[in-house]
Amino acid sequence: MINDATPPLKAAIVPVTPLQQNCTLIWCTRTMKGAFVDAGGDLERLKAAAAQHGVTIEKLLVTHGHIDHCGGTGILAEQLGVPIEGPHPDDRFWIARLDDDGRNYGIEGRAFEPDRWLDDGDKVTVGDLELDVIHCPGHTPGHVVFHHAPSKLALVGDVLFQGSIGRTDFPKGNHADLIASITGKLWPLGGATAFVPGHGPMSTFAHERASNPFVADRVIAA
Repeated sequence: MINDATPPLKAAIVPVTPLQQNCTLIWCTRTMKGAFVDAGGDLERLKAAAAQHGVTIEKLLVTHGHIDHCGGTGILAEQLGVPIEGPHPDDRFWIARLDDDGRNYGIEGRAFEPDRWLDDGDKVTVGDLELDVIHCPGHTPGHVVFHHAPSKLALVGDVLFQGSIGRTDFPKGNHADLIASITGKLWPLGGATAFVPGHGPMSTFAHERASNPFVADRVIAA
């Protein structure tokens, strides 16, 4: 029985692929409808996680077009009969090369066409939940972040990590854009906001502003 003490959103992190990418299962506790964010691979493990939590998957969300984040997304969408939303269309070229990248990385990958491309300021729904879409280019040009303000939770993909930031040496990566995305779009969400990165442990924006060697306030001010 859902009561006032039950949070509206729950999440479970399921590391997938040899690159240990954090696929996140998020769900609406009132409806038990959910979504996977960045279903990169290990699809049977993902389906088992949804079943374990009693969640019905209604869509797949994608932060960006790299193989470890969305190589399995098209396959899973087909298996479940659900739509794909994201990323921003500037990552179309990454998604188009998923088959080739899959072979190169030893990860099953299939190119796909999202049912909905996303842009800055868009909203996505999961059950009764509404998440804000924030376009955060730099790691890739079409990278987006999903933010659920009532839960103070952001799913940031490879923009920011605990103690690090995303790589910008990939095609169309841009270091200045990445720093601007973090400081101009993520920090204003509030220091108490916790985030799930694309790899590694969770952190908060306040912790990273205090200690991250790339984007801490003292580093940016220097």
